[in-house]
Amino acid sequence: QVQLVESGGGSVQAGGSLRHSCTASGLTVSIYAMGWFRQSTGREREGVSCIDGRGSSTDYADAVKGRFTVSSDKSKNTLYLQMNVLKPEDTATYYCAALGPYRSCSGSWRLRADYWGQGTQVTVSS
Repeated sequence: QVQLVESGGGSVQAGGSLRHSCTASGLTVSIYAMGWFRQSTGREREGVSCIDGRGSSTDYADAVKGRFTVSSDKSKNTLYLQMNVLKPEDTATYYCAALGPYRSCSGSWRLRADYWGQGTQVTVSS
């Protein structure tokens, strides 16, 4: 049984930093492309970042480029999202997702995922 357990998130003032973690069981992040998504009230869920299984390819939404960094630790089977220079518009529930084995971070990675984490709230105040 696959589980993606998230931690991190919380409340921070604009300009601050937070780090999300997502620990996987039942699958291996060195094989799966993994992604981060977010959804805020009244908006559709959007893909924030992707990293392929080898960690050699990443992709970011334009809104977070240069501020967010995705990484993975294969020894811990864990995905991370480091979020810096946070803005109020980053406020959302963030979800990690297992996108699929041997998938790439091409443009279509946002369209589907095999498994989802439970979601964690990030609130950025101005």
